[in-house]
Amino acid sequence: MAATPFFRQYVPLLSHVLGWGLLGYLLFFTQSFGSEIRLPDLFWLRQSIFFCLIVGIFYINSHLLVPHLLLRDQTSRYLLLLTGIIALTLLVLWGIETWLDLPILMHLAFHPDGKGDPRLYGWIIPNLFTILLVLGISTSLTLLQKWQTDATLRLSLEQAKTASELSFLKAQINPHFFFNTLNNIYALTLLDVETAREALHRLSRMMRYVLYDTQTSTTMLSKELAFVGDYIQLMQLRLTDKVTVTLNAPDPLHDRPIAPMLLLPFVENAFKHGVSALHPSQIRITIQQRQNQLLMDVRNTLFADKAPSLERGNGIGLTNTRRRLDLLYPDQYALEIDEQTPAGEYRVQLTLNLP
Repeated sequence: MAATPFFRQYVPLLSHVLGWGLLGYLLFFTQSFGSEIRLPDLFWLRQSIFFCLIVGIFYINSHLLVPHLLLRDQTSRYLLLLTGIIALTLLVLWGIETWLDLPILMHLAFHPDGKGDPRLYGWIIPNLFTILLVLGISTSLTLLQKWQTDATLRLSLEQAKTASELSFLKAQINPHFFFNTLNNIYALTLLDVETAREALHRLSRMMRYVLYDTQTSTTMLSKELAFVGDYIQLMQLRLTDKVTVTLNAPDPLHDRPIAPMLLLPFVENAFKHGVSALHPSQIRITIQQRQNQLLMDVRNTLFADKAPSLERGNGIGLTNTRRRLDLLYPDQYALEIDEQTPAGEYRVQLTLNLP
């Protein structure tokens, strides 16, 4: 883990050193055109000055011109200043070569017999090409670094937003569940104290799950299913014989990580809308595994006065569960809602790809 900050800090510096080393090699060690020709010492002074100039141009462009002009949509001013810098650099090189009498010294190095006329060796075309190349690399690297910085910032903001939203949604689901459960236990205390004590024991076990096992981003599927089973048994304590509840869980179970409190809202919704004190009703919950897929099928009897709708957002738990699925499992789940099957049931089918 400690190696990552080291490389992030020193790799850019090392790349700059290697880049300038390569350019210095091209300027200083490929200029002799032939081993029998000894270039004058003042030529190396001129090359050293030129090297310093292009290093300065590189960093002036990357740290001043590109950030303050090009990236602020002042392209005209940027190009104007760049043209002025190029012209000034070429003018300085011409003045140095003239002041050092390099045309004459270079002519004598290549023509010891003195024939011909002196000229400015290595003048406009190669120098202009080198300057433009350095400026192109400087601009490209600066724009690339800006793009990487912006991409990292956007990713950090999206992750922070997602984490904050997930915390809010999960916090919204938990009170919603406990509000309904405590109401059920309160009703039990009026009918059967011993049964209410059993219900409190189950609720305390469920609270431990919520308090300790849901603090991380994932829990194990076995714990999530055990939690759903406890919830169903708790709810059955107050149901009449008119309600039939069936839970089919995978056997054997292949444990996998899953987001905590993800399955409960579908079951909770079935109990909320599929139970009647006057008419026979049934709730069927089937959970299956197919390799890395989890399939959940929840069906409950449909009553006209309790018709639920996930799409219309009835019920805090179900609405937030869809949102949690979007955030936690993008493109990794399918949720199908049939608000009235031919059998007169409300049906929810969830197919979830687990890691």
